[in-house]
Amino acid sequence: MTNRTAIIAANGELFDAYKVFNIATAAAASEHEVTIFFTFEGLNLIHKQAFQQLPLPAGKEHFAEGFKQANVPEIPELIEMAQELGVKFIACQMTMDVMGLEESAFVDGIEVGGAVTFLEFAKEADVTLTF
Repeated sequence: MTNRTAIIAANGELFDAYKVFNIATAAAASEHEVTIFFTFEGLNLIHKQAFQQLPLPAGKEHFAEGFKQANVPEIPELIEMAQELGVKFIACQMTMDVMGLEESAFVDGIEVGGAVTFLEFAKEADVTLTF
């Protein structure tokens, strides 16, 4: 029996990225089939330029040093780990159309799809999370 974890990433700051990719990689490492639907600001988490400079929430800038001291992997490394573990990334077609973004702006290996594409996976998910 396969466990499924469905994640909606709708926010685009650094804390959001760590939440999304930490849960996704942990679930995938626990033999869950994992799909992440990136929509609205969540697209920043897989955008080739945006994920290099994700902002910390105001007043939380001191966490940057904490991440370094704790040897927490940086976002590009977490993306790579997630993809190596088989986590599926779906970029929201509607948001891309609204923002005028092309698939080439995102990390390799993503799927572009709408909410229906994600819902087909999520309807049989054991765990569904939104960040």
